[in-house]
Amino acid sequence: MGGQPMFILSEDSQRTQGDDAQSSNIAAGKAVSESVRTTLGPRGMDKMLVSDSGDVVITNDGATILDEMDIEHPAAQMIVEVAETQEDEVGDGTTTASVLAGELLSKAEDLLEDDVHPTTIVEGYHEAASLAQEAVRANALDEEIDEDVLRKVAETSMTGKGTGDVAAEDLAETVVATVTHVQENDHVDRSNITVRTQTGGSSSATDLVEGVIVDEEPAHDNMPRSVGTPTVAVVDNDIDLKESSIDAEYNITEADQLNEAMAAEEEELKGYVDRIDSIGAKVVFVTGDIADRAKAFLAKRGILAFESVGDDDAKSIASATGASRAGSVDDLAEDDLGEADEISVQKFGDDELAFVEGGTAARSVTVFARGGTEHVTDELERALNDALDVVVAALGEDGVVPGAGATEIAIADHIRSEAASIEGRKQLAVEAFADAVDVLPRTLASNTGMDPIDALVDLRSEFESEGRAGIISEGQTGIIGDPLEYGVLDPAAVKREAVESATEASTMIVRIDDVIAAE
Repeated sequence: MGGQPMFILSEDSQRTQGDDAQSSNIAAGKAVSESVRTTLGPRGMDKMLVSDSGDVVITNDGATILDEMDIEHPAAQMIVEVAETQEDEVGDGTTTASVLAGELLSKAEDLLEDDVHPTTIVEGYHEAASLAQEAVRANALDEEIDEDVLRKVAETSMTGKGTGDVAAEDLAETVVATVTHVQENDHVDRSNITVRTQTGGSSSATDLVEGVIVDEEPAHDNMPRSVGTPTVAVVDNDIDLKESSIDAEYNITEADQLNEAMAAEEEELKGYVDRIDSIGAKVVFVTGDIADRAKAFLAKRGILAFESVGDDDAKSIASATGASRAGSVDDLAEDDLGEADEISVQKFGDDELAFVEGGTAARSVTVFARGGTEHVTDELERALNDALDVVVAALGEDGVVPGAGATEIAIADHIRSEAASIEGRKQLAVEAFADAVDVLPRTLASNTGMDPIDALVDLRSEFESEGRAGIISEGQTGIIGDPLEYGVLDPAAVKREAVESATEASTMIVRIDDVIAAE
């Protein structure tokens, strides 16, 4: 090449290699993890996230915080993906997974400084993760997963998420009743459960509606606002005059001709209403528009109608009532009708909501959550969705494990006991993984107001003597105790997924030694 340099990348490209690339990526991952660390546990703090447009989100939900943050660094984005994976798979434990991933990166950084090869760290971490999964399985409770256990799981999930300790107890009852209502042959279809929020009232007014709630109001003021045991029709079309497929003009020279045209139109609209009435439909949900005269005719017949119903709402109504969605009024038949126990329209402030309750085929249910402000109802919705997800997860084959950091202490102890049998430098990575897991009970203790070092020492001592110990929030601080005695339980699936996703993200970041950024 005659000593001339060869340029492969464009002039605008930036490249970071070796130790600098590893340090940069690890620092970014740790920074994201630290941003949610103070939100962990029942005494975790909230974050206020303000967008450029002035929108405000107040929450301590890890997935929401990371989703709202404008993160550009690719390595940091991997930690966000950890939270997203955790949320998608089990619905809770996003902060746990993110904090663990950050601490695994921190321990890996120390190992790299001690000249431990990245591949050795990765192999050690994966072996330690397998040991962690063994510990989770070993700590799963043998007792039957009944409603009392599910209530404790739901309450553990919601405590500290803006619901208040007293409200969490009541909400847990609602969550368990919701899940058991849709449970069928030990299977729960999570898509049959919806959380609907409405400002006004306290969280204690939150209730289970055996059916669906849609943001709709009667198409006409003279229509009934409540219909008991109605037959229900769902129409995927307009109830309006048919439009000609060709452009045509009509010359009207006499008043009688105009009257005849108007009478024909009225007769067509009456025909639609007669059709609805004749097959016995008392409530009609229409995804299209309803002509004004048709609305008046329906009101005179005492039929409650809703227009411009969204496709998702129409699907939910059909599922809840057992109705079949008809392509038009002409296609509507008796067999297409569904049933409900009651359909009513209720007013909340300036909003009107239609409640479709009961029904012969009703498997869909709605948790109707109330809160004093929009920020409260938003956080309550997130807490309820997390609680519903963990209760469903608890019904899975993995069962439940002690919470409050007790399972993490057991995981770290099991990994350390097995590390001695691992040869070579990989043992250092396995032991580092155990130290990283300790960050979770240590963070719980710190957020609860305890000294994290003293608490960790006491936890290990109590674990050695009693076989189980966790950080229990009591009053303004915390104590060391048995989580089972205090009803603190978590689904095993949450722990398993947190270990897996955090390990995958941290090992992927550790293996990167070259970052190339180009336009």
